[in-house]
Amino acid sequence: MQLHNHARADAPLPIVLLSHGGGPNYHLSSLDGLAPLAEFLAARGFAVLQPTHLTSASLGMAVDGANIRDMYVDSRARDMTLIIDHIEEIEAALLFLPRGRLDKSKISVAGHSLGGLTASLLLGATNVDPRDGTKSVLVDKRIKTGVIFGGTGTGGDALSEAGRGHLPCYDAGFSEMRAPALVVWGEEDGNPQLTSRGAQWHAEPYTHSPAPKASFMVKGGKHGFGGISGWEADETDDESPQRLEAVLRMTVAYLRSQLFDGNYAWDRACDALREFGQLGKVENK
Repeated sequence: MQLHNHARADAPLPIVLLSHGGGPNYHLSSLDGLAPLAEFLAARGFAVLQPTHLTSASLGMAVDGANIRDMYVDSRARDMTLIIDHIEEIEAALLFLPRGRLDKSKISVAGHSLGGLTASLLLGATNVDPRDGTKSVLVDKRIKTGVIFGGTGTGGDALSEAGRGHLPCYDAGFSEMRAPALVVWGEEDGNPQLTSRGAQWHAEPYTHSPAPKASFMVKGGKHGFGGISGWEADETDDESPQRLEAVLRMTVAYLRSQLFDGNYAWDRACDALREFGQLGKVENK
């Protein structure tokens, strides 16, 4: 695990738990991934805590039918809960950060792709393994809010035949995801290897969950959101500095408005986005 923080002021730092996705790249699917997002948040006063999950290609752990639910669903969320459980010890070990700088009352989570599922679960989503009916409930109410980037939608009929083969343990539901969240999804992020519903599948953590929630549809966006996975990453399929900047700025605005009473950064960001309709569209409920 590593901490990203660039703040020089003495104010307490709100915490973002950042969950990477999957994929074959050793470093993007680890604590070194999502660098554009981690650095942007850190430069704007957030303490970003980012672990390497067991699914990381860098660890070389084999996934099979016996462990896939634990690897893809349960263990990733438990990683984040473990960090919160030991946040005092983590803070004490950071010699460059005075005790008390981490604001434990303002904890959020953000995740991309499979990390989006991790974020959803921590915010209240559930998963029922179709093979044996085991229900995973991994919500952590110490987490106040979150941002889901290209996260997974519902299971069952929403999965393609290939998707059911890739994720035999998967049938997520969002009806119990009550914590506020921003769901970021790409207009062109259709993936027949996982779903038969096209890009809209990634919006389901918004459409299938109760309020309060926000949806940011990224115009022309694919799974890379302009380059969120890493700097100069080959797997970015829609590289665009303008698109990436919009996603990052909307993310910071949402988190600030949710974590700080009386902060209207999200309202202002939504007003600004309406003037640049080519970048995307926001819905709130």
